[in-house]
Amino acid sequence: MIAQLLRFTFLLVLFPSVGHSQAAPAGDEPPNILFILVDDLGYHDLGYTGSRFYETPHIDKLAAEGMSFTNAYATSPICSPSRAAILTGKYPARLNLTDYIPGNRHYGPHPDQKLASHPFKLFLDPEETTLAEAFKSNGYATFFAGKWHLGEKDMHYPEQHGFEVNVGGNATGHPAGGYFSPYANPQLPDGPEGEYLTDRLTEETIRFITKKREKPFFALLSYYTVHLPLQGKEEKVKKYQNKRQQMSFEGAAFDQQNQTYQKNHQDHPTYAAMVESLDENVGRLLQALSEAGLDSNTLVIFTSDNGGMATSNLAEQIPTSNAPLRTGKGYLYEGGIRVPLIFRWPGTIKEGSTHEFPVTGTDLFPTFLEMAGLNPLPHQHQDGLSLKPLLRGKSMEERPIFWYYPHYSGGLGGRPSAAIREGQYKLVHFFESDQSELYHLETDRAEESDLSNSSPKRRKQLNKKLQQWVKEMAVQLPYPNPSYQPEN
Repeated sequence: MIAQLLRFTFLLVLFPSVGHSQAAPAGDEPPNILFILVDDLGYHDLGYTGSRFYETPHIDKLAAEGMSFTNAYATSPICSPSRAAILTGKYPARLNLTDYIPGNRHYGPHPDQKLASHPFKLFLDPEETTLAEAFKSNGYATFFAGKWHLGEKDMHYPEQHGFEVNVGGNATGHPAGGYFSPYANPQLPDGPEGEYLTDRLTEETIRFITKKREKPFFALLSYYTVHLPLQGKEEKVKKYQNKRQQMSFEGAAFDQQNQTYQKNHQDHPTYAAMVESLDENVGRLLQALSEAGLDSNTLVIFTSDNGGMATSNLAEQIPTSNAPLRTGKGYLYEGGIRVPLIFRWPGTIKEGSTHEFPVTGTDLFPTFLEMAGLNPLPHQHQDGLSLKPLLRGKSMEERPIFWYYPHYSGGLGGRPSAAIREGQYKLVHFFESDQSELYHLETDRAEESDLSNSSPKRRKQLNKKLQQWVKEMAVQLPYPNPSYQPEN
């Protein structure tokens, strides 16, 4: 009897408003939520964050009309874990979903890797309550379009996680048929030959958000772009080929330790064309909201799932640069996890505002709920912090942010590691060497000056907090690889 009572009480806390609509603040209509999630877009891939090569006037305008966060982080340097954390409000370590699905470890032995990782979940656990399920249970219409990559079977697709509509979301982490129709995507009927995928996903989303309905919507537009393969519209590629000829760049530098190349500049014409198409489509979305009279009551959020792909063991395959941030996708240095983050809600969020408060992907779940006037689900978004006070112009107390990536990132060069940021200090611990590096981000964004020897007390303090967090997450640490064959 006691066990049943406890279980019932837990469900009331976890699902406080299942079966009825939870009202927004008195006198207000519940806001619509349009969440734009981009794949592999680096922090410096936008005009407002400093790019000189890419052109993003519409996204820059979005930032100017809302609040942009300058210390926003993905919860992982790789896509699937980051996306799972956003949808659940839990760290990838807590979810035991720590690498892209299915991950490098599933492709046989790796004699060049000193450590091996334990198995992780190859799907988003159906026991989790997702953002979509939370909004759906509160009377919202829910919609998903684009990249899912959170389960290899259809039983783990968006429809099973609270999305009433799914356009294009399945097991693949990149466009199986490329960016031009035919798409080879069972969840997305082909368009006219040559139709561009980024345009198509936008059209599907506009059709949904402008549909006449009595209830609000939660729409997640998860663009496949700017993930490989690099494919842009021909006229845009030519535009940036010409632009590149008018600028001078240095070649890619070789990182001996990680056996990869890294650029310190942005110059790839096709990648630039993809970024411009992304920007044009963000503009189309905002225009559609305005023309439908929805912009004043729609919270628009824009971010990326991890840092830009700025390293590779093949120099010609590097699409972008995160400089001055170090490295990129697959690493726990700033280039791999720092992402753009914009919130816009006219009349509610101050125009042209910025914030330096460190935030991460798990914070989106409680923030979306509170901004919509819905009850929080603290048992679900355990690792998230609502940013509503910041968005309302108030202050908040900082807390540490953690990362756990116990894998090798293949040709990108990243190695098993964990990290913590507290205040302006960030510590990165590498499992291969059992050594840590310490950086002061306010004075060293590029993470060039390791302070671990000069600040041993700070290093020890952060190491202890990181170890305690890893223990709390109950993770299985990487172990010696039985197939490892060190070079003689």
